[in-house]
Amino acid sequence: MPFSDYKTVDAVVKEFQITYTKSNFIIETEFPISDYFREDLEIVMQDGAADCSEYAICENLIYPVLKEVWKQYRQKFILWSHKSLTYDQNLSGFPEYILAKKSPLGNVVFDQPYFLLVEAKQDNFESGWAQCLAEMVAAQRLNENSEQDIFGIVSNGDRWQLGKLKSHVFTLNQVFYTIQDLNRLLAAINYLFQQCELLLDAETATLN
Repeated sequence: MPFSDYKTVDAVVKEFQITYTKSNFIIETEFPISDYFREDLEIVMQDGAADCSEYAICENLIYPVLKEVWKQYRQKFILWSHKSLTYDQNLSGFPEYILAKKSPLGNVVFDQPYFLLVEAKQDNFESGWAQCLAEMVAAQRLNENSEQDIFGIVSNGDRWQLGKLKSHVFTLNQVFYTIQDLNRLLAAINYLFQQCELLLDAETATLN
């Protein structure tokens, strides 16, 4: 069934036999934020209709933050928007954003996913994490490596929660981040990108 049909975390945990834990695994890794980015985001938040709809939140708040960090890693990864992700009939749908390996065949080819972001629609983080966790399971199975970390983010544009799935253990970072504190938010997201880069480099070294 579609990812969006999963409404509660406990339903996903039971169906896929995942152990749910909480701990602070994020190591905030400083990220340089340009004055232009700060000013542009501030203008949108103050004078624009930044959060008037789910689409507006994605376009005005979530994507710009992800893109700002992604630009530093664009040689190795593609940031996909609303790209189809399908493992089987029970795990399929369109995550808001996916960070995936950059394919040697070009930017039109979807390759191995490393993290997924789901919007917490109507501020419903429970439903958001149910959907995100199901997507993380799908990504893990598509990659055919249960020991590889898959990262997840659920955000309503203002509040950002981060988690990871390794084997059958899901860990929710206890500390959450807000767009009001850009330094810490981008430092946390930068950590996820760095971890994805380390995983990719390790896999590339193994293949070589």
